[in-house]
Amino acid sequence: MDNETKDLIIVMTRGIHDEVSTVGLTLANGALTSGKTVGVFLTSAAIDLVRRNGIDHTHVSPMEPLKNLLEDFMARGGDVWACPPCTTARGYDQESLVEGVVISGASVIFERIRQGAATLTF
Repeated sequence: MDNETKDLIIVMTRGIHDEVSTVGLTLANGALTSGKTVGVFLTSAAIDLVRRNGIDHTHVSPMEPLKNLLEDFMARGGDVWACPPCTTARGYDQESLVEGVVISGASVIFERIRQGAATLTF
């Protein structure tokens, strides 16, 4: 029996000035490359990673710029969801976020986890 899951959910809590956010997006891209279906759920300070115009200025040196990592991830079919209370707390609405990011509650990831998705948290 094959126990390998093809689905991965990455929950990210770290913001634009933390290299852990770069690690999370780097691994998300690597998982896509390896054939996984990948979704990233952003909560807490990680919401700022997808704020329009803000992402243009985020780069944790010497890592790849976060904008490049996020654009690559989304262009290759990765899903990005933003926690509704976290966006509200920052005064963000759907128009405040990078195109393609969806404000969505945790139920979107819990359904995939229920179906067997592996999870990582950064």
